Amino acid sequence: MSSSYRARISLFMWVIFGHGRKRFCVRDWGMLFDRAAIEGLAAGRVTVAFRRWDAPRVRPGSRMRTAAGVVEVTSVAEVATVTDEDARAAGYESAAQMPDRGSGRLYRIGLRVAGPDPRIALRETADLTDDDRAAIGAALWRMDRVAEVPWTGAFLRLIADNEAVRAVELAERVGLARDVFKRRVRRLKELGLTESLEVGYRLSPRGRAFLEGGDA
Repeated sequence: MSSSYRARISLFMWVIFGHGRKRFCVRDWGMLFDRAAIEGLAAGRVTVAFRRWDAPRVRPGSRMRTAAGVVEVTSVAEVATVTDEDARAAGYESAAQMPDRGSGRLYRIGLRVAGPDPRIALRETADLTDDDRAAIGAALWRMDRVAEVPWTGAFLRLIADNEAVRAVELAERVGLARDVFKRRVRRLKELGLTESLEVGYRLSPRGRAFLEGGDA
């Protein structure tokens, strides 16, 4: 049985039963960046970050998706102090201006932007082939299959009808805690179906094309 044929069967099962899951992942190793750091990374001004951990949570070659693109870890080293030069490379005027990172060993993490977030190109792809629709449908079917109640189609329609509405309000409408709701929307974002806005969400061109094709 060909992979294309299997995908088409999965889409048929999703349409009948309303189920699915698929991830387009660049591995996220657990570093978070604030807006200033994101802007600095995108502009090339920020090339290091400092974290206090009991043990390193990233390693050279680790990659994380951010608003600046895919950020790659180039080095990880335990250090005793932060120099003013490194503080400037981290986006601060001096070491004295850097916030207290809490307890644990201090690590200097070298960073670089390795390329654009692949989800951006994916979400702009609105000319869906039958195989594209089959793959998306199979992914959504797998997400729904492991949930107590199928949710993916309802979430896509909810976001389509409520663009730029706060996540907490949308979560209330479906009877979920905000964090649970946001985790589910992130899974749709992995498929290139949704976009995060300054407030709330909207369907991406890919998501609209899939929904308007009667597939959700």
